[in-house]
Amino acid sequence: MSDFSFAGLNPDLILDAIESVDIQASSGLLALNSYENRVYQFLAEDNKRYVAKFYRPQRWTNAQIQEEHDFALELMGEEIPIVAPLVINGQSLHEHADYRFALFPSAGGRQFEVDNLNQLEWMGRFIGRMHRVAQSKPFAHRPEVCTNSYLDIPKQVLLTGSLVPHHLQTAFHTILDMVIAETKSKFTTNYNSMRLHGDLHPGNILWRDGPTFVDLDDCRMGPAVQDLWMMLSGDRQQQFIQLDTLVEAYDEFHEFDTNQLSLIEPLRAMRMVHYMAWLSQRWEDPAFPHAFPWFAEDKYWENQILALKEQFSALQEPPLRL
Repeated sequence: MSDFSFAGLNPDLILDAIESVDIQASSGLLALNSYENRVYQFLAEDNKRYVAKFYRPQRWTNAQIQEEHDFALELMGEEIPIVAPLVINGQSLHEHADYRFALFPSAGGRQFEVDNLNQLEWMGRFIGRMHRVAQSKPFAHRPEVCTNSYLDIPKQVLLTGSLVPHHLQTAFHTILDMVIAETKSKFTTNYNSMRLHGDLHPGNILWRDGPTFVDLDDCRMGPAVQDLWMMLSGDRQQQFIQLDTLVEAYDEFHEFDTNQLSLIEPLRAMRMVHYMAWLSQRWEDPAFPHAFPWFAEDKYWENQILALKEQFSALQEPPLRL
């Protein structure tokens, strides 16, 4: 595979890759906000706007990427509002100069408003519709939301890395171990694992007369609540109202297992730990120090110690109930 950090992905190579699937760019390349992959918008000679997504080498296998594409195309076929890859000459996944890429139609919209109950109701209905399709069969190649990939492996990354300041290492790893142990003790609810969007935060939702889902790059198997809890914001009372709105709308299309509410705080803790390790693993990519300069500062790790302490307390509170 090509260099992990996209060092060889230059504009000429990108344009050559696009032309290799018989699309001619008539404008320059506009880099979009993506760090895991490289994503560019352009205008083609057919006067349509497209997005070219180049997958980070060494992350997913071809089978895993194809499964992501097939899931998106399946959802689109069921009229779920999602931006799916274009199938060109019978293929959605292409390769050029050792880089794998896909083309998508360009989609616009404004940001989803997490505190807008009307929009949350829309989201609940569409997530319910998505899950009704998703539960029909499992992924064969995509991974599972689990404590090993979200806690154990990230812990080793953080433990062996050099970014945690030396004078904060004891405090950081002590509270990290406490959060991991508490999370594992709470991530024990039995649930029916299903195909998920996996990373359904507000940044992956475009709003134009309703929601449009984008970026299935982190789709995997797991509990349904994984695609709901990132919609919640504010204090506990606000989250209760938001959750009630989401689940009531969700239930119109797919029954929600309320036992999964006990997984919200464990899943939040897992995302926190995974995110720190993700930044640490990607630090050799020059784009990351440029985009996240605060990650190497003492203040960031001091704040993470505080955030982990707060999350440890949240894990010990009773779960939200409808």
